[in-house]
Amino acid sequence: MAEPNGASPVAASNRDAFAETFAEIALEAAVPVMAVYAATTIEVHRKPDLSPVTEADEAAEAVILKCLAAKLPGVPVLSEEAAARGERVTIGSTFVLVDPIDGTREFLSRNGEFTINIGLVVDGEPRAGVVYAPALQKLWIGGASAALCTVAPGGRLPPAHERKPVHIRKAPSQGLTAVASRSHSDPETETFLAGLPIAERHSAGSSLKFCAVAEGSADVYPRFGVTMEWDTAAGDAVLRAAGGTVRVADGSPLRYGKAEAQFRNGAFVAWGDASAIRGISSILR
Repeated sequence: MAEPNGASPVAASNRDAFAETFAEIALEAAVPVMAVYAATTIEVHRKPDLSPVTEADEAAEAVILKCLAAKLPGVPVLSEEAAARGERVTIGSTFVLVDPIDGTREFLSRNGEFTINIGLVVDGEPRAGVVYAPALQKLWIGGASAALCTVAPGGRLPPAHERKPVHIRKAPSQGLTAVASRSHSDPETETFLAGLPIAERHSAGSSLKFCAVAEGSADVYPRFGVTMEWDTAAGDAVLRAAGGTVRVADGSPLRYGKAEAQFRNGAFVAWGDASAIRGISSILR
């Protein structure tokens, strides 16, 4: 398996190398995405699960997979659209998860709240990842630490000293700020949030919710609907690098590589300050 700089995939420096590589690839993939985004009409198809897919999803995936094959030969890659086409990938302890456009509904509504997600998983944990919102020109990078930078699609990745460090905040004593899905609300989310001291609530699309918690503009993001591992790995990596955590019903961290579940996630809650964590198991019974 080839790895950046030949280092161990669990080394902090190598996590940053993976993240840098992913960031460069995301910027390249964003060019065809934004070309479709700017078009007068966008052709939409339906996948077997009836979720929408556009030529932008497919074009971005093609760029990402080509670049990953060249830069990380031998590292297994599990990508959303390839999986939807029935392509099977044998993963090992180290693999990459790709969502070429997370938030296709937001992409189609042209509200800018869609992202390109690339994440590295090692031994079931997200160790490096990038979340790029090309319409907003914002790139979150998570390796040994987390950072945010502003860069246009196809642009040069800013050097580390030009990026803003990102870290979660301490839970405010006056109440938490929650962020929830713009397109996927459900009664379980409402029940869960009703049990917390919520002072503010916001909606956002795609993995921007993870990023909001990571940068301290929100404290909690619950998700009880179905998600896939490629939906969450990159944002999870950014959040963990920023000092946050993502927990499932039994209180353990969200794990990856769940081939027996066809890479589906169960309910989870993303938290900033761990001292604010409340259980979710009671509303899942």
